[in-house]
Amino acid sequence: QVQLVESGGGLVQAGGSLRLSCAASGGTFSMYAMGWFRQAPGQEREFVAAISWSDRKTIQADSVKGRFTISRDNAKKTVYLQMNSLKPEDTAVYYCAARDVGIATIREYEYNYWGQGTQVTVSS
Repeated sequence: QVQLVESGGGLVQAGGSLRLSCAASGGTFSMYAMGWFRQAPGQEREFVAAISWSDRKTIQADSVKGRFTISRDNAKKTVYLQMNSLKPEDTAVYYCAARDVGIATIREYEYNYWGQGTQVTVSS
């Protein structure tokens, strides 16, 4: 059973930066595709970014392209989301997800394991 624990959320002013981390335990992390999703109050959860396991190909939502970067450290079993130029509309609970097929995807239902989420609040 894979367990995912997110950290790094918090309160930041607009224009600031945060780096989220997601530490995995169990399973074979290096073979999983990893993704980040977010859910704002009253809204559905949405895709943010994902990274494949082998070629480390990444995909991002249009709303975060050029501002957010996903990366992974297989030795540390950790995936990161570097968030720059944050906006109030980035405020949400951010979730880490793992997919036991190694190809990154934007589709939420294709991820097998989920963390509990970490709150990111961007003040204007």
